[in-house]
Amino acid sequence: MIDVVVVSIPKTKNLYFLSPNSLELKKGDDVVFETENGTFLGKVVKEKYSEDKKNLDLPLDKVIRKAIDEDYSKEEKNMENAEKALKDAKRYSKELDLDMNFVDAYFSLDNSQLVFNFLSENRVDFRELAKKLASKYKTRIELRQVGVRDKAKKIGGLGPCGLFLCCNSFLTDFNSVSINMAKNQMLALNPTKINGICGRLLCCLGYENDIYTELKKDMPKVGMVADTPQGMGKVVSIDVFKKTYSVDLKEKGIVTFSKDEK
Repeated sequence: MIDVVVVSIPKTKNLYFLSPNSLELKKGDDVVFETENGTFLGKVVKEKYSEDKKNLDLPLDKVIRKAIDEDYSKEEKNMENAEKALKDAKRYSKELDLDMNFVDAYFSLDNSQLVFNFLSENRVDFRELAKKLASKYKTRIELRQVGVRDKAKKIGGLGPCGLFLCCNSFLTDFNSVSINMAKNQMLALNPTKINGICGRLLCCLGYENDIYTELKKDMPKVGMVADTPQGMGKVVSIDVFKKTYSVDLKEKGIVTFSKDEK
């Protein structure tokens, strides 16, 4: 077992599992931590706990110190410079006729890295753009092609439920979501109903999918012929929560039965 603290970078929503480095850290503390890509300012989202080494990618990056006033000033200045760099990247990419829709840009705290996130429908050869940006900002440039779900995660917004987007508020990873989940939950396959503002299937389709699968185990399938107390008929609908199913019976019309009814 090894001591671990979880830190998040608010602007990227990324989580880092770090060594607390013998520091006494509380949830909500702002800290400076070191990675192979430079140093960053983040916030503790989970206090020190013990984790099995086999679940971690060792050696762990470590927390250097709690944030001080100088770190906040540096981060604020970096944010201002990143906005300027973003404008330059947009201008340069247009001059180079590159199909790039930039999402954001940010510096590491020590200015050792400048990262740009962008959207594109195609593979982009951005080597010349990287050279121009590196020449101006004198630091390592990283251009990351992200998807529309990543853009929604970074920018945020309101979902069809009226709440802030899950990806922007608490989700740390994008789990696989399929159209079969919508079918399993008997939802109308209307894109305006089952797609999020990113245009992809709603992440929340996966939240209750296992429950629906479990509840439907002993229920007849829609379309099958069922033998009911009132005769044979075709199942036209089921209600997994009420544990009932409706059957179209000849000369009797649609009749609803309980799953446990014999």
